[in-house]
Amino acid sequence: MESTIKDIKRETGLALSTISKYLNGGNVRPENKKKIDEAVRKLDYHPNEMARGLITKKTRTIGFVLYDISGTFGGLLTHYVGDLLRQSGYGMIICDSNNDKSVEEQNIKFLVEKKVDGILVVPVSTDDGFLDVAKRADIPVVTLDRSISGAQLDCVTIDNVAASQSAVEYLIERGHKRIAAIYSEEYTGKHRRDGYRRAMREAGLNVPSEYEYHEKIHSVSLGYNGMNRFLELPVSKQPTAIFMSNYEVALGVVMAINEVGIACPDDISLISFDALTLTLVMKPKMTVMVQPMETIASEAVRILMSRLGEGSQATLQRVLLYASLNEGDSVRDLRIS
Repeated sequence: MESTIKDIKRETGLALSTISKYLNGGNVRPENKKKIDEAVRKLDYHPNEMARGLITKKTRTIGFVLYDISGTFGGLLTHYVGDLLRQSGYGMIICDSNNDKSVEEQNIKFLVEKKVDGILVVPVSTDDGFLDVAKRADIPVVTLDRSISGAQLDCVTIDNVAASQSAVEYLIERGHKRIAAIYSEEYTGKHRRDGYRRAMREAGLNVPSEYEYHEKIHSVSLGYNGMNRFLELPVSKQPTAIFMSNYEVALGVVMAINEVGIACPDDISLISFDALTLTLVMKPKMTVMVQPMETIASEAVRILMSRLGEGSQATLQRVLLYASLNEGDSVRDLRIS
């Protein structure tokens, strides 16, 4: 039978009010703290979080809503966020929006009904209307990876435009002019497309319409279909390099070129976002732009914890992080004959 707070009372001889105050984070006399700690260890006492929540109005639970948990990015981010929340003494409820705005809105309502203390969200929506129910409940929200234009929300994002521009400039510096891009129509996909276009424009390079391939969401099929589309072009017009906007896209591209026996980087050069797992199995090693995943998670959790501690009057926090180039061997230097 589990120990209760009354067992601690019998063990210590202290008043229930003193014990309850201490167990709920209040300050008590050092000698009483020592008695309670010893009793907790001896009795193997574990607090009833549901009962505690009724008193403190806190559940020690955070909701984490992801636009799509099936991808490598979502899974890795969940790992880091969950570990950090656990270290902070919080549990996590994970909700997958499956790239659907209506599901995303249902997820927020579900978390509010579960009385979570805060919400972290990688959003599908481009406006903050889906968060109205959380705002009414005075539940703090932090967005990760994607900001919502015009919304008064804490957020942690990557400068996707600058990162993509740097990736394409890396190709240009190595003599590539016929550079194609594969990206999604999602938030990050569009920003990475913009970085690609900016790099090409500033280098004075033309971007034929057939050098851009996009579909609604990031996926393996997006990369596979895009690469096959480029291979249908006349050989003299085929791109010499491909910029791929995420890991799943890169995987699809590699599948496509393997099917037809095209060699990388001799026949085609490749550069991607976050294809770190692929670099471990692909030869030659993929050159990638790497997002600081642990930092994204730690900054978001830090902001949320400060919001829970300081309340709604805390200054709005917007953190912009940068990706870095992890150089591999998948880009051929065309300046070398």
